[in-house]
Amino acid sequence: MALALPTQAFASCGSAFCTVNTSWDVHGAWLEPGARLDLRFESIKQDQPRTGRRDLAVGEVPRHHDEVLTENRNLVGTFDYTFNQDWGVNAQLPMVHRHHEHIHNHGGAQLPEEWTFTGLGDARVLVRRRLASFEDRDKHTIGTAGVNFGLKLPTGQTSVRNGDGEEAERTLQPGTGTTDLLAGAYYSKDLPERNWSWFVQALAQLPLYEYNDFRPGNRFTLDAGARYGWGDRVGLLLQANYLFKARDQGLEAEPEDSGGKFLFLSPGVSYAFGRQVQAYGFLQLPVYQDVNGVQLVARHAIAVGLNMRF
Repeated sequence: MALALPTQAFASCGSAFCTVNTSWDVHGAWLEPGARLDLRFESIKQDQPRTGRRDLAVGEVPRHHDEVLTENRNLVGTFDYTFNQDWGVNAQLPMVHRHHEHIHNHGGAQLPEEWTFTGLGDARVLVRRRLASFEDRDKHTIGTAGVNFGLKLPTGQTSVRNGDGEEAERTLQPGTGTTDLLAGAYYSKDLPERNWSWFVQALAQLPLYEYNDFRPGNRFTLDAGARYGWGDRVGLLLQANYLFKARDQGLEAEPEDSGGKFLFLSPGVSYAFGRQVQAYGFLQLPVYQDVNGVQLVARHAIAVGLNMRF
């Protein structure tokens, strides 16, 4: 089983990644031992201020910073290796390109500020262990259950500044500076005679310490998805992606404007160029967004990628 680790998703003024799960198995690929490489491009434009479940105009709820825009262009590389039917490892590293604008309210003046930068984000390493398989020969179905565990590593920069020397807010930085514990479980089922497969995966992310007066909030994700094989090459994909994020903590955090509950619906399609290579694309749409304080959210996100097997 080679379920990939979904990347982080923050709805604050800062960073954002798609929560969509782009594992090889979701696209109906083969599960033999070997290596897989996934390259994914994401585009997320956060330009809608929001409080709770209500959209706002910029500055409608006064803050020290009135958030205006964050544009995220992420290139996420994932290397996955399956040792045997029981063990595998998944390593992920994002390259982040981010542009952010806000209005700094200072002494009665409104001062526009912005940052544009490109840099490596935080790496993640996840080990998976298959616990059981369930085969029903009469119904021609195969199910697999297992656990995931690993770490998010502090490889991303945490002190990016703009041309005026102003340091970006901690949630805007490419990295959090913390090592986070990752732990979760998965179940998938394949119905080969009907060209259907589906999966469900839960994952918790728990920072282990505070770094430079900042500790990101605990996160919990739950993904459920299905694939229908349409002919030999095309896969029709649909996922539901839920995210709960607790408030950030520390003197450099903004706990009143961080954390929330989010639900996304992500339709997609994949196309196999052969046994070894396939392309995919997802459109992620928000169904429910309940944020703490005032945060920027996106109206939609796009993820496209290429999956290669060696």
